Amino acid sequence: MLKVAIIGTGAISAAHIGGYLRFKDRCQIVALCDLYPEKAEAKREQFGLNAKVVKDYKELLEDGIDLVSICMPPFVHAEVTIDFLNAGSHVMVEKPMAASLEECDAMIEAADRNGKMLSVIAQNRFRNPIMKLKSVLDSGLAGNILHAQVDSFWWRGHCYYDLWWRGTWEKEGGGPTLNHAVHHMDALLWMLGRPSEIQAFMSNVAHDNAEVEDLSIAMLRYPNGSLGQITSSVVHHGEEQQLIFQGQHARISAPWKVTASVSRPNGFPERNAELEKQIEDLYDKLPDLPYEGHTAQIDNVLGAIETGTPPLIDGVSGRSTLELIMSIYKSASTGSKVQLPLQPDDPFYTQEGVKRNVPYFYQKSASVENFSDQNITTGSFAEKK
Repeated sequence: MLKVAIIGTGAISAAHIGGYLRFKDRCQIVALCDLYPEKAEAKREQFGLNAKVVKDYKELLEDGIDLVSICMPPFVHAEVTIDFLNAGSHVMVEKPMAASLEECDAMIEAADRNGKMLSVIAQNRFRNPIMKLKSVLDSGLAGNILHAQVDSFWWRGHCYYDLWWRGTWEKEGGGPTLNHAVHHMDALLWMLGRPSEIQAFMSNVAHDNAEVEDLSIAMLRYPNGSLGQITSSVVHHGEEQQLIFQGQHARISAPWKVTASVSRPNGFPERNAELEKQIEDLYDKLPDLPYEGHTAQIDNVLGAIETGTPPLIDGVSGRSTLELIMSIYKSASTGSKVQLPLQPDDPFYTQEGVKRNVPYFYQKSASVENFSDQNITTGSFAEKK
């Protein structure tokens, strides 16, 4: 029976707690920690947990915790992760992995040195449409991918950035490019690998109480010449999110849709119904996951600990996603095209370098400790569109 601690009991912690409770025969939540202990007490009561509540996570470092879920703001992810890895715990940390690539490297080094597992939350990989899309891409039926389109569309009200740690480069680390599109970028990297060149723009068009961007658009070039685009936003009504891949033979996407074309003698398109059916049949035959979202990733991490095998999403994966994000920030901040990979001597490798080089769109004008309404949206992909 693995002993689990939840560090940070804000809104997203409910997804972790609920996930662990699905596997009561494999793990037990023994501790909750929050800077505001009353929040942890509320979670303990809500879920009926027999768990210790503490204000300072360091009180748990000598408790023999097997696995820790870190659900805190990004600016403290590295410190807390490294402390628990050094104490002998495995760690699952919420997205984004950290506030800088320098911190990511320190976290990975600590995991390797201590022989412990480090996993970064990317729960959208564990959804049926994403898993199935990955399998269809890997089948090659769509052909070589020529263009990728990622729409990370979210909507957040003006007061969203009033929360004390949000809306600043120092504490939140960025806007939707870092904190919302991170899931879609993880999926894109998983499916297509790392691009070689980035050109990006960003702005703050609707949240004058935040230093960070609320909208960015990035253009990607891959080593084989194919192109991609990523829009990261908290100004899009409807929160419609999608990943679209245009292959040589067909277009496939999440939410799921397939369209295939062949050329008529004059070069104009004609529907390739046979290929569409072949791809649809493959998609429909793929099995559904036994769990989805956070619960599925928790299952994967528990299994990795139990069997000694790597988790699907490790620290290297989390770092790769942050590298893409920092490349977008660098291009949007400097107006230059950015080559990947980013090197340790790059200003955007460190948190201090990022803070010195990004634009500060507005001064944070409000600060509240907590919201009474803890309901949040985490995005989803419909099974078929």
